[in-house]
Amino acid sequence: MKKFRIVAALLSTMMLLAACGNLDSTSSSSTTPTTSKKKVQTTGQTNSNNYQGVIKNGHYLTSAARGVTNDQDNNTMNLKSFESGLLNVSKKEFKPSKYIFQEGQYLSTSTVQKWVERKSNDNPTGLNPVDNGQKDANKRNPLYLQTIEEQDYMTQDGDNLSLSGMTIGIGLNSVDYYTKEKYGAQYSTNISDEQMTTQGRAIAAEVLKRVRATKGVGKDVPIVIALYKQASDDSLVGGTFFSYSVNDGNNISSWQNINQRNVVFPSAGGSSTSGTSNDESNFENFKTQIQNFFPNLSGVTAQAQYQDDNLAGMNVTITTQFYSQTEIISFTQYLAQVAPKYLPSGVPIDITVQSTDGVQSFLSRDSGQTKFSTHVFGSY
Repeated sequence: MKKFRIVAALLSTMMLLAACGNLDSTSSSSTTPTTSKKKVQTTGQTNSNNYQGVIKNGHYLTSAARGVTNDQDNNTMNLKSFESGLLNVSKKEFKPSKYIFQEGQYLSTSTVQKWVERKSNDNPTGLNPVDNGQKDANKRNPLYLQTIEEQDYMTQDGDNLSLSGMTIGIGLNSVDYYTKEKYGAQYSTNISDEQMTTQGRAIAAEVLKRVRATKGVGKDVPIVIALYKQASDDSLVGGTFFSYSVNDGNNISSWQNINQRNVVFPSAGGSSTSGTSNDESNFENFKTQIQNFFPNLSGVTAQAQYQDDNLAGMNVTITTQFYSQTEIISFTQYLAQVAPKYLPSGVPIDITVQSTDGVQSFLSRDSGQTKFSTHVFGSY
């Protein structure tokens, strides 16, 4: 018996905070599945790379089914990579300068829950294969589908917002974890990339037909279907999107590959992944520099993402043993000075300074910037 959980709408909060500029007070008619006309606002934009969001009746319009997933994903990085990666796929087709982002409103929680379950007599809409009763890792039918997420893209015409695009993210397991008996030992079935791709495309074709038939979506709305490879539970990074399709009809037209990978610095065993040696060397120099000046550091790691074998961004995490506010302030100021000298230029970089008590400071730089903006928490 599988359980389900509704993961907190992390992306909703992030988008709302990122767009906390002046609100657009234009009144318009909502085009969500409800027929009642209610006033909506948009969050406005703080930069051209982020979407405006939708505020309805003074509240951010949250997703109808965000985060519904099979209860077997113990790698929290998967959710973060899935959320941010799906936005990046959407931006390929729906530009933030033209479209307004709306959390998914057409697929309900109950609908998505049934879809991610196994197909059975009690659940004919399940998109995972039937349970064949086998317990052997190589004989059983694994769960291929882990999660489904909807994003809506609206355009504004006068006082009206209308659905003009939709993205559906499909998360697929690279490893399916299971038990042979309730509360028993955990076993796993490895799923090859070939299996995952074949199953993912078959699931996507069925999802497209179902979404197209959903009330309010319409037959002419472009629907992007994106396939995501979940990282295993023991991975230090999240998964990546590997393929997407843009569709104007009821059938999948074609697939476009996404060449993306996530890497951890320092690498395990000191062996760099192909094409990352220079970036890791620069990171190691940065790490050595800050550890020489501030010995009370418990760890310095980075997660880097590569797109088409080029570095696309980096998240650095520094764990400290600082207790003094003046130490945190001084360290943050020092980071702002040395990070531009050692870390790669031309890509967005976030640096989080934290202790066992929580986040102490944060530094950030966009791809077009040279200096880091900083914030020390608890400093007034």
